[in-house]
Amino acid sequence: MFELNRLVRESIECEMPDEYWVEAELSECRESRGHCYMELIQKDEQTATPVAKASAKCWANKWLAIRPYFERTTGQALHAGMKVLLQVYPQFHEAYGFSWIVNDIDPTYTIGDMARKRQEIIKKLKDEGVFDLQKELQLPLFCQHIAVISSQTAAGYGDFCNQLADNPYGFQFETQLFPAIMQGEGVEQSIIDALERIYNTDFDCVVIIRGGGATSDMSGFDTLALAENVANFPIPIITGIGHDRDESILDMVSHTRVKTPTAAAALLIDHLKVVLDTLIDSQNRITRYTQQRLTALKSQLATIQELIPRIFPVIKAQQEAKLNTIEQKLPLLASQRLTTEHHRLELINEKLKALDPTLLLARGYSITLHNGKAVKDATTLHEGDEIETRLAKGKITSVVKVKM
Repeated sequence: MFELNRLVRESIECEMPDEYWVEAELSECRESRGHCYMELIQKDEQTATPVAKASAKCWANKWLAIRPYFERTTGQALHAGMKVLLQVYPQFHEAYGFSWIVNDIDPTYTIGDMARKRQEIIKKLKDEGVFDLQKELQLPLFCQHIAVISSQTAAGYGDFCNQLADNPYGFQFETQLFPAIMQGEGVEQSIIDALERIYNTDFDCVVIIRGGGATSDMSGFDTLALAENVANFPIPIITGIGHDRDESILDMVSHTRVKTPTAAAALLIDHLKVVLDTLIDSQNRITRYTQQRLTALKSQLATIQELIPRIFPVIKAQQEAKLNTIEQKLPLLASQRLTTEHHRLELINEKLKALDPTLLLARGYSITLHNGKAVKDATTLHEGDEIETRLAKGKITSVVKVKM
C-alpha cells in the first residue's frame, strides 16, 4: 500500500506541478498550533447537494500573513458557510492522504459574495415590507426602562451602564441585562432567544451592544433570521455593536444605529434631556402666559374701578327714570286690569244663571231626589224607597211601589 500511495504522490507531483485558484465553500475551519485546517465543499446550484469535497491546509508560515490581511479587508474571520477563492497546490502524503495546500486567499472574492448575500437579504426584507418597520416606532418620552442584550463580561456593557449612571443631569435609568453571545457562530440564535425573553414586557426600548470583541467577527449580525426578528419587534431597538465598517444588516433594520455602547448611552441621555428641556420650556411659557393674563386682568379691573364712580350716577338716573315711568303708568294699568276682571266675572255669572236648575222647574220640569241625589235611572230604586219630587212651587214626597 505504501508503494501504491507513493506512486500516487509522484504522479500528482509530476502531472500537477502548478498552483490553482479554486472557488469553494468552507464547511469547517479551525486553527491548531498556528496552522489553519479547512474542509472545502462545492454544492449543486439548483439542489444545494454537495458534489465535491476536499481537505485543505494553510501552514503557519503562510497563515500568519494571510489571516490578518483577509480579516482586515473583509471585516470577518474565516468561518463555516463562507465562500472563498483559494490559491492552492495538490499534495498527497503516503500516511495522511490527499489535501490542498493553501498559499493565498483572495479577500475580494469573499467580499463580493458577502455583498451579494447582504443584498439578497435586504431585498427579501423589503419585499416582505418589514425593512423600515422599526423606523416607524417612537422612543417613549421617558425612555428609562432599558432591556440590554450583551455579553455579561463585555467591557462595552460596563461602559454603557457607567455612562447612564454618571450622566450629568441626574437622570435615573433602570437596566436589565439579557445575556447573549456577541461573537462567533452562536450570535444569531442567542440574540433571537434574548428578544423572545423580552417580548411582551414593559421595557421602553432594547439596546443591543457589543464591546471588546474582534471587529472581524461580525458575520452573526448579517443574517436573515436575526434581521426579521429585529425588524418585526414591537419595541424600539438601538444597536451599538462597536465597529467602523459598513453597517451590518442588524444596524439597517434597527430603530437607531450608533457605533459604540457609550454612544448608545449618550443617545438615551440626550433623548431624555430633550424631553426635560421641552417640559421646562413649556413650564416657562405657561408661567409667562399666566403672568401676562393676570397683568391684563388687573389692568382691566383697575380701569373698571376708575369708571364706577363716573358711571354710577348715570346708571342711577336711568333707573330712576324707569321707575318714574312705571309709577306714572301703574294707576292706568291697574284700572284696565280691574275693568277686564270685572267683565270676566259678569260673563261667569251669566253662565251660572243659565245653568240654575230652578229655571228648568219654572218651565214645568221636575226633579226627583232619593237620599238627596237626583234619580236618573228608575231601576236603581226599590220598593219602599222614599223619593222627593221638587216642582217650581213646592215638593211631593212619594213611596216606591212595584206594580205586580
